[in-house]
Amino acid sequence: MWNLRYGFTPTHPGEVLKDEIEYRGISQQLLAKQMGMSYKALNDILNQRRPLTPTTAMLFEAALGISAGLIMRLQLKYNMQAVSHDKKLASRLGEIRKACAVL
Repeated sequence: MWNLRYGFTPTHPGEVLKDEIEYRGISQQLLAKQMGMSYKALNDILNQRRPLTPTTAMLFEAALGISAGLIMRLQLKYNMQAVSHDKKLASRLGEIRKACAVL
């Protein structure tokens, strides 16, 4: 599925967070309530259907003690790997590189 352009298979931060809350035996319902977010939003992040934002990263840090910076870096790496598969973007980038090569 993923081309290992960056030398690794990206990990969505939701996967790491889901493993952590399961390990701790915390229910998603309770965690969502404690964090002041909807269960659906939390579940979407944990099941990799929604990206982590700086705000939600800070909420997870407060709730679980996991560095917001760490999980945001996971999200960034995941995003970069995902966008590297966008054929439209690749074509556009190629055109920009050609045009700028003559500057």
